[in-house]
Amino acid sequence: MKTKKILILGVTASGKASLAFELAKKINGEIISADSMKVYRRMNIGTAKPSAEHQKTIKYHLIDVVEPSESFSVDRFLQLEKSAENSILAQKKPVIASGGTAMYIKALLFGIFDGPGTDEAIRQNLKKQIITDGLAQLHKKLTAEDPLAAERIHPNDEKRIIRALEVLQLTGKPISSFQNQFDAEKPKEDWTIIGLRREKIDASSRINARVKRMINDGLVDEVRSLLNEPEPMSKQAKCAIGYTEIIDHLQGKIDLEKAVEQIKINTRRMAKSQRTWFKTFKNVNWIDAEPQETTENILKRTLELLRD
Repeated sequence: MKTKKILILGVTASGKASLAFELAKKINGEIISADSMKVYRRMNIGTAKPSAEHQKTIKYHLIDVVEPSESFSVDRFLQLEKSAENSILAQKKPVIASGGTAMYIKALLFGIFDGPGTDEAIRQNLKKQIITDGLAQLHKKLTAEDPLAAERIHPNDEKRIIRALEVLQLTGKPISSFQNQFDAEKPKEDWTIIGLRREKIDASSRINARVKRMINDGLVDEVRSLLNEPEPMSKQAKCAIGYTEIIDHLQGKIDLEKAVEQIKINTRRMAKSQRTWFKTFKNVNWIDAEPQETTENILKRTLELLRD
């Protein structure tokens, strides 16, 4: 196997983390997480971090690197990723990047998309609208004016909603049009990209099972503990699916049953958004996994692709 850098991508709950772990064991690699929420310490259950046992077996990078009170940017991700990548390659080991955060993966393969400049007056005005009308109204506005961007951006992601609306006001063009131009570029050729894909019914079933498992594993207590910490959670950390809904529950806004259902709905929505993003990715070696297919068999198919 000649490739030294492998990227495994897929929608949430597709099984990419299990595949990355088994592949790392098989070829003596180390794993770089390309997930925007696994960077937060003590946010373990809701982000589906690898278990302590897995982390003892394989070295993971970009997990538990910042406090929940901090923000984390694509720039910071790229800096840490490059450092981790160089460290792994210096040991003559394969790099295995794995994740579902499309913006991080885009940055990894293409570099950072800058787009048009910024306008502080526009941003401040949009922030005032959030205070008076609520973030949900701004997301609805974005849906009306740039549905493709709205589909990609979580309704609680204030930073990206503001940026998308800012670009609209600055240029009169949707941010998705700039990103589509960016999509046409070729990715870096030193990455071999493996995509794990499932039928929507199978994907939804796996999402529901994961959410149930998270609740049984103690997600409510994890969120309660985070809220009781001296430093408050950042807006970025709070917008993580699973945490937003449980926070609403703990604040008495919704009961637990409704919170759990909302997590499932929002996770399916995120999966749809990821699916949309990944369709634009070039040079992906897709593996269509069957509902009952074992990770061992998917690993075999992956190794066959890597040997070609």
